[in-house]
Amino acid sequence: MKVLVLGGTGAMGMHLIQLLSRNFVETVVTSRTKRSSTSNINYIQGNAHDLDFIKTVLNEKWDCIIDFMVYTTSSFEERVHLFLEASSQYVFLSSARVYADSNLPIVETSARLLDISQDKEFLATDEYALSKARQEDILKNSGYNNWTIVRPYITYSENRLQLGALEKEEWLYRALKGRTIVFSSDINTKKTTVTYGFDVSQGILSIINNTKALGEIYHITAKDSHTWDEILTIYLDGLEAYLGYRPKFVLQDLKKFLKWKPAKYQVLYDRFFSRVFNTSKINQFVNNDTFAKVEVGLKNCLIEFLKDPKFENINWESEALKDKHVKEHTPLNEIQGIRQKMKYLIIRYF
Repeated sequence: MKVLVLGGTGAMGMHLIQLLSRNFVETVVTSRTKRSSTSNINYIQGNAHDLDFIKTVLNEKWDCIIDFMVYTTSSFEERVHLFLEASSQYVFLSSARVYADSNLPIVETSARLLDISQDKEFLATDEYALSKARQEDILKNSGYNNWTIVRPYITYSENRLQLGALEKEEWLYRALKGRTIVFSSDINTKKTTVTYGFDVSQGILSIINNTKALGEIYHITAKDSHTWDEILTIYLDGLEAYLGYRPKFVLQDLKKFLKWKPAKYQVLYDRFFSRVFNTSKINQFVNNDTFAKVEVGLKNCLIEFLKDPKFENINWESEALKDKHVKEHTPLNEIQGIRQKMKYLIIRYF
């Protein structure tokens, strides 16, 4: 079996590639950076958003294409037929963010935001939840049936540790520097479902080359849900063991929170919803009783990250607003570049 993985270097993709390798599947992975190939994993360097590059890769036929890329709807529309024609199965990574709010555990046929939202301003955008839903519709209306749609929800891994709408750079960095974590009081009380990336990858593996999965949609999540307050407590317990003291945190109301975290639609149309899932459909192929319990999996991933903590770019404008709110200060030697230092100083102190 030959499998092509597009953009598979994130929380799910890296684990899936390892699983494919363990199962001796011949796998080709596109990557924008140069990576070393192994016996049955071949990395090819190129930008999977580049249509000419993709056309070259799709010159050969694939048993399965697994697509982790994020497209605009127009970009997806111009290439989807290439994926469907070049593969026996095209696995499209959508998102459980497509779902509208629900008082019942979510099933794959639950209402989507795209279908029932009355917010005209929101619907006029190509926001992530809407673009993924529109791209699902393009697949469903393509005239092909060799696709499978996967809707993961929030996934964590050894290098991705989210808190509500915040990436680790927006909360964990502060904690490790001895500053106060700033979070949303509204999100803190909501129920969520977070799943270890390896476990989501097991679910994806179970539908690869599976004829029963063609033309079907699956969300792949853990079966247990928790409040964000419980997730925060798991993080704080792990950090206390590592630092020798418990990091401080404060909770802000929505208006103040969105001042430095301008992700209005992600917050209002996802993190403000309680997300609980009925996973019986994917359980035909993978037993999610074996998935990591969040209190174990999340703690282990945090411990692993703390062995060699590396962060992406820090938004110093946001950090200045947080410092201003909690009356704290970031040493200027933490901030790279005169321009960023000046931006921080102006926002923090004026």
